[in-house]
Amino acid sequence: MTGSCRLDVKFYAPPEDLAPCFTTFYRMEVEPIDCDSVEDCLQPEWSNLRFFASNPPYAEIVGGSSVDGCRFQATGPSSRPAHFKLGNTRMWGIGLMPLGWARFIKAPACEHTNTVSDGEKNPIFAPFVPLADLLFDNAPDDDREFAVLIDFFRGLAGPPKESDRITMINQVMVDPYLLQVEEFAERTGFSKRTLERLCNRHFGFSPRLLLRRQRLMRTLAAFMLDGGSWSSVIDRHYHDQAHFVHEFHSFMGMTPSEYAAMSHPIISAFMSERQRVWGSPVQTLDRPK
Repeated sequence: MTGSCRLDVKFYAPPEDLAPCFTTFYRMEVEPIDCDSVEDCLQPEWSNLRFFASNPPYAEIVGGSSVDGCRFQATGPSSRPAHFKLGNTRMWGIGLMPLGWARFIKAPACEHTNTVSDGEKNPIFAPFVPLADLLFDNAPDDDREFAVLIDFFRGLAGPPKESDRITMINQVMVDPYLLQVEEFAERTGFSKRTLERLCNRHFGFSPRLLLRRQRLMRTLAAFMLDGGSWSSVIDRHYHDQAHFVHEFHSFMGMTPSEYAAMSHPIISAFMSERQRVWGSPVQTLDRPK
């Protein structure tokens, strides 16, 4: 990954009535320094909606789909990294919790994992297309634009029938002491079969893969924030170093050493600011409100 940049990001908490559906809303401005664009690599995350005022970026799910020049980029839940190349731009990002996916998108999440698409052409994201114009139809004004977002989402569909079940799964899943699918099912009160169905439909992945992804993201977040060695931040649930390296490569498509050798001009700064302001460095570690 190459290039350096000036990064300005502002996080907004969703209001109480919408809080269970979103991770955060954020406005970000990027200005490359001594170059036309910067490159970086997003880690696995929940679904995101990203709207660009100008100069939309190139983005690619590693080993999957890609988009270029789309002012509305939409991603499904991911278990792979996303490479992107970003120039001088201003954008809004919206992170959907699994409950937000179930409420506003409704399509089975498992059918849209590890995808990035032009939101104006993908029918499952059609309800959000008007935001591409509404957000940037006046001079930049963070508070006005955030108000536009909140009014817009309040005007969409109400909570889905399985809201309580989705929230219960999400609450249990983020517990760093949770290890086994059997305990996952027991603590939610669902059979393993029901848990499997709910996770695939609303979270995008099986219960086992979700727990593996949580373990990886706890380690990745600690590494990015602490700046130490992998050995000092490896999650307690990895059997040993070899187990961690195998799992890291399975998700990220590279070794931990290869990842550490890369420059992360946007993600490092973004995660640090998110941790400072929001108390959580990445979406997947957010607890449902």
